[in-house]
Amino acid sequence: MKIYIIRHGETDLNVKKVLQGGFDEPLNYNGRQLASVTGKALRGIHFDRCISSPLIRAVETVSIILKESGNDTQILCDDRIREISFGVMDGRPLSETGENGRLFFSDPFSFPGFPEGETIKQVCSRTQDFLKELIARDDGLTYLIGIHGCALRAMLNFLYEDPENFWHGHVPYNCAVNIVEASGGKASLIVDDKIYYKRK
Repeated sequence: MKIYIIRHGETDLNVKKVLQGGFDEPLNYNGRQLASVTGKALRGIHFDRCISSPLIRAVETVSIILKESGNDTQILCDDRIREISFGVMDGRPLSETGENGRLFFSDPFSFPGFPEGETIKQVCSRTQDFLKELIARDDGLTYLIGIHGCALRAMLNFLYEDPENFWHGHVPYNCAVNIVEASGGKASLIVDDKIYYKRK
């Protein structure tokens, strides 16, 4: 089986460097364009199943990708793959997050979370529970997964060569495509953060 795991397209809050987390922000014009380019690049791939985070930026991204790739697969949502909750800091500028905000990027496993929010370890637990359940199906199908930057890194953490390096070098780019190949309950990452557009 193959599992295509794709971060959502750009939003205005991405551009403004605002913490989105559970804040439900739609794609902006550029985000829709990135999803369209990505979908066209995946034309010819048949997605048997599509599962998305319930947040609109992820659902909108996979909707565009399915359309542009020539698929009419139904989109199912799973709360386990929504973005990290920043609690009271959801929707607030990164510049206002202080030491905890710095830790989130520099030493994420020490990030204590913001009030009413989640830690990295909690996000790893729920997202990996989702992926491992999918891998265990071993059904030979091809999946499209719509997800978010931190949630994507958390989900794939156990498949990276160096799990201690949570960000794997950087936050995933918008519409970055990762492909997990799985058989017999074992999985490997065969495509890592591929993008189909030229970054500015």
